[in-house]
Amino acid sequence: MLSAASRPYIDASVPVLREHGLAITRHFYASMFEAHPELRNLFNMGNQASGAQQQSLASAVFAYAANIDNAAALGPVLERIVHKHVSVGITPSHYPIVGRHLLGAIKDVLGDAATPALIAAWDEAYWLLAGELIAAEARLSERTHSPLGALRELVVADVDRETDHIVSYYLTTPEGGSPGDFAPGQYVSVSVTLPDGLQQRRQYSLSDAPQAAHWRITVKAEAADETKPAGQVSNWLHANVKAGDRLLVSAPYGEFTTSLDEARPLVLLSAGVGITPMMSMVAALAAKGSRREILFAHAARHGSHVALRRHLTFAATQLPNLRVATFFETPQSHEHEGTDYTYAGRMDITRLALPANADYLLCGPVPFMQEQWRALRDAGVPAERLHREVFGPDALDHLL
Repeated sequence: MLSAASRPYIDASVPVLREHGLAITRHFYASMFEAHPELRNLFNMGNQASGAQQQSLASAVFAYAANIDNAAALGPVLERIVHKHVSVGITPSHYPIVGRHLLGAIKDVLGDAATPALIAAWDEAYWLLAGELIAAEARLSERTHSPLGALRELVVADVDRETDHIVSYYLTTPEGGSPGDFAPGQYVSVSVTLPDGLQQRRQYSLSDAPQAAHWRITVKAEAADETKPAGQVSNWLHANVKAGDRLLVSAPYGEFTTSLDEARPLVLLSAGVGITPMMSMVAALAAKGSRREILFAHAARHGSHVALRRHLTFAATQLPNLRVATFFETPQSHEHEGTDYTYAGRMDITRLALPANADYLLCGPVPFMQEQWRALRDAGVPAERLHREVFGPDALDHLL
């Protein structure tokens, strides 16, 4: 628990962080990478280039300060961070480095406003948080029987092109069997060495049922746009990996999962490659012959952008209470509403018959999830029934 002496300084930091948080985190990353260039292998340098990682850390620090006494709000966020840290290889030895450079950045950016008392309060708060994370990461490592940062070599048994920009990779052990169990909705880290020698890990959702004889990841080659560079790892995988190759892969992690019991209806709302964890859940329910009421609603630009479509069609034959709704924003000329897709335009939940007392899971681009989250809350869905998976840094809007 934060000391009474430090609490007023942390409380007073909230407006300061709102104003200067991004400058602090930019300075933090620059100074840390200059002193420890080897950490470039640990952090997502694509998110560094786009600024997404700096913004995410700024909002995380602000959210921590604003909710330091609100365990109910911070708990789910910290759980997500724990899974991410273990999957990318964060170890206890990294925390002193991060703490030193974060406090140094606060001092440098705030100048005279960073009084010794303020810095001491943030030092205390940082190590309280670090202690919680280190302990939780050790427990997760023990539960998964996988050392922190551990990778193992898996064989690419098959490669299946889903669309022009999305490819599925089927992974097995060298002996040809399943790499092991996982919870539907979880992800694995894949580590590659890029042509410039930089080692990078990226997280990809497992997109098939745990009962399958393989793991399947379904990867979109991320193109560059005005907000971000092209995906280094996704494009490397598309260009280089073929059947028979081997990849370094972590154990499964992630808390974006659903119970496979029949307790409540399930609503899965996805867009784009956000379909991947949803398909794992549907495939798992199909494998156990579930009679659960399920609404699977997916949004895409048009049909050629929908991955795993035939797998969803097969799952529907095994699930008597599954309803599927597709929204195509700009259908192609040969696609017809009612046959190739359900509705034209962006996803609109008012066009869906939402089941009562359902659990809702959302996955897709952040603007899509924000829009659906607001629409569901406006429709009266309690926040505790809403769950989301964020690919990449999380802006933590729900805590700010």
